[in-house]
Amino acid sequence: MSDSLFDERPAKPEAEGGPAYSPLAARLAPKDLADFSGQEHILGPGKLLRRAIEADTLQSAVFFGPPGAGKTALARYIASRANAKTFDLNAVMAGVADLKKIIEFSRGLGSGLARNQRVLLVLDEIHHFNRTQQDVLLPSVERGEIILIGMTTENPFFYINQALLSRFIVVEFKQLTTEHLSTIFDRALISEAGLKAFKPEVTPEAKRYLVENSSGDARRLLNALELAVITTTPGAGGKRLIDEAVARESIQRRSLRYDRSSDEHYDHISAFIKSMRGSDPDAAVYWLAKMLEAGEDPRFVARRILICASEDVGNANPMALVMAESAFKSAEVLGMPEARIILAQAAIYVACSPKSNASYMAVNEAQAEVNTGIERAVPMHLRDASKDGKALGHGQGYKYPHDFENHYVKQEYMPDPKIFYRPAEQGFEIEISKRLKRLRGEK
Repeated sequence: MSDSLFDERPAKPEAEGGPAYSPLAARLAPKDLADFSGQEHILGPGKLLRRAIEADTLQSAVFFGPPGAGKTALARYIASRANAKTFDLNAVMAGVADLKKIIEFSRGLGSGLARNQRVLLVLDEIHHFNRTQQDVLLPSVERGEIILIGMTTENPFFYINQALLSRFIVVEFKQLTTEHLSTIFDRALISEAGLKAFKPEVTPEAKRYLVENSSGDARRLLNALELAVITTTPGAGGKRLIDEAVARESIQRRSLRYDRSSDEHYDHISAFIKSMRGSDPDAAVYWLAKMLEAGEDPRFVARRILICASEDVGNANPMALVMAESAFKSAEVLGMPEARIILAQAAIYVACSPKSNASYMAVNEAQAEVNTGIERAVPMHLRDASKDGKALGHGQGYKYPHDFENHYVKQEYMPDPKIFYRPAEQGFEIEISKRLKRLRGEK
């Protein structure tokens, strides 16, 4: 693949001031589909994408997924074996002028196109292109003048306009597992293109630490491993011992994949709410800790606890809403880092509470009735009798419940009565259900 868009001269050799060394991740880039670790759901035998690559019939596509999952590696592999003139752009630095030059070239205004050769544009970080830039590409992609492979860590359905997205094969890359990273790690140690020449000896503890703290990112893993090896002084026989202490220095603090401006923000808060709803306090406090550690606004988290306390716990444990409201106010007053303690207590309390969405379902049903059901007028005995209302008969016949035994009297509160609230057999709502049945004369 060309190193730049318009300068196709080969890189200078080291003696002439060219690059002397490429990163380990670049040197270990897969040369064959069998070399890929992970992504079996798209690259396994018989899978559509694999068949298209092997037959060199791949159409425009967008690869999206977490960093270090293999998106760039696969795009470069496709480019290396495709019968196509390849251009390599990064959307952060490219502009409309660059795109127009490629489009002109694809229409035969450039030189050097072999017969039946196609134009392949590998576009990294495509989510940085605005709508105008994306629209420039649309006609050429639609007519097949350009095969476009876009890569992004963001959800393309949020950042790529629908007209362009409809012309793409959308391919999701999954985060690499520790097993996948372990395979990549081992290959780096024994490969001639890797670190074999340095004679590394890595302790099991060091390997485990590097793999577990790479956040599923192969590039991060290889960068840390390479740093550990090349900065370690050779010992007897030229061997370099990498223990856990060296590993910790090489990778240091774990990188959290969480961007408050991206869909990661919504994915994490969704996981947090669903963990509380699902009565899993451990998962709830983990997602809480991750969001706060990544810099999330504690007030945003507190609001979600408030919602969950009412929507998912409700009257099964009315104290959950009180606890959540108290936590919200306390988090505002305290701020971080102390707010994390208050929020954890509230999240765990909500998660451990009995659950009922009966109130949530009741108001939804009531709203639907208001919008699509029969229209009901306020009965005369329930109307406001202040000012001139009494002269109009408002409030006449109203029975004041506290004047009756058990502070209850049966009377009409809604024409054409309809039940919306159905208490769950959970927590305090069991008692509520018993009371309502008794008042309604039900068994």
